[in-house]
Amino acid sequence: MSVSDSEKDEIEKSSAPLMEHLIELRRRLIWSIGGFFVAFLVCFFFAKKLFNLLVVPFKWATQWAGLDPHKVELIYTAPQEFFFTQVKLAMFGGMVIAFPLIATQIYKFIAPGLYKNERNAFLPFLIASPILFLMGASLVYFFFTPMVMWFFLAMQQAGTDDQVQISLLPKVSEYLSLIMTLIFSFGLVFQLPVVTSLMTRVGMLSSKALAEKRKWAIVIAFVVAAVLTPPDPMSQIGLAIPTILLYEVSIWAARFIERDQVKQKLAREKQEAAEAVAEKAAKASSTQAPS
Repeated sequence: MSVSDSEKDEIEKSSAPLMEHLIELRRRLIWSIGGFFVAFLVCFFFAKKLFNLLVVPFKWATQWAGLDPHKVELIYTAPQEFFFTQVKLAMFGGMVIAFPLIATQIYKFIAPGLYKNERNAFLPFLIASPILFLMGASLVYFFFTPMVMWFFLAMQQAGTDDQVQISLLPKVSEYLSLIMTLIFSFGLVFQLPVVTSLMTRVGMLSSKALAEKRKWAIVIAFVVAAVLTPPDPMSQIGLAIPTILLYEVSIWAARFIERDQVKQKLAREKQEAAEAVAEKAAKASSTQAPS
């Protein structure tokens, strides 16, 4: 199959010397690290406000449990615990905020080595990935964190003559670890359509293979949910069900991509056939022309 002039130009542009690649990589790393550092400083400055914002689902859970949300209390048992909790929160928030910039720098670094159609195919996934992550994080914040905390609050024991009082007093570090684990788990799972679509586009997966492995996918979804989430059935089921639904979305997306690839292939074959006919006609007219 012959390579067009435009593709030859793209190949020549992508074959830059090694030193230029290293300089470009250093520039992209500086932008990425700098963006993360600025976002980290901003998040650390507002760390207490951000932590209070993350406590809101806990307050919703206390309302569901019939308790007073104004009496929600968290503790820390080591002098430095809350400080390092704020550092962890700032790092997590900084990574989330800086992710679009980091992803853009990665794309700009690898884009010169891709064909134009490959760049156009990769760009939608670059946009869809943070959107899907935010969807997963929103599901955690508005629904699953209150459900998990309500489940744990239901285990409290009121003090009577026959039993002692057992109250839930979460540590700030453990509460942050819980909600960060849930956000990371759901955000990671929500990338499933992006990953499977990319693998389908490059020919590593097919919609038929995904559909045939559906039963195994359901089992793996529950296993992954059991590993990534706290040891309570509500959060495990809550992660497994969206994973299964996203797997079905991945099958649908793979079928759509395959149909689009078939249409593009037929269009290319039709264009090549038309060019071949035109070339034969031009050769025939040139041979029949009088000398």
